Amino acid sequence: MDRDWNDSQPIYRQLRDRVVAMILDGALNEGDPLPSVRTVAAEYRVNPLTVLKSYQQLADDRLVEKKRGLGMFINAGARNLLLQSERRRFLAEQWPSIHATIRRLGLTPQELLAAAATGGPSSKTSRER
Repeated sequence: MDRDWNDSQPIYRQLRDRVVAMILDGALNEGDPLPSVRTVAAEYRVNPLTVLKSYQQLADDRLVEKKRGLGMFINAGARNLLLQSERRRFLAEQWPSIHATIRRLGLTPQELLAAAATGGPSSKTSRER
């Protein structure tokens, strides 16, 4: 996890989002334990209550479960649950703006696919061909 925090969101939320990203990326899998609150607090130099709040939010979202005396573990189905909610959020919040930009610039599906395949814009646009 990145050790830098930004001012756009509370640290507990950024920490929660980092764990979510690790689950989506496959760095944390079903049944894997989360690092202890004390370990995360010491490593990232944040208040243990901040870590606890982020972990509680993950538990409230049913992504992790507490096992008394053992710690917190990634729930079965957490990645699928996240994929569904993140896809819905992307389509509702980000896609309309992205789609409007694509239409405004007149980009074709072929140009978008070529850019995705190469990691950047194609050397020629459809207007130059």
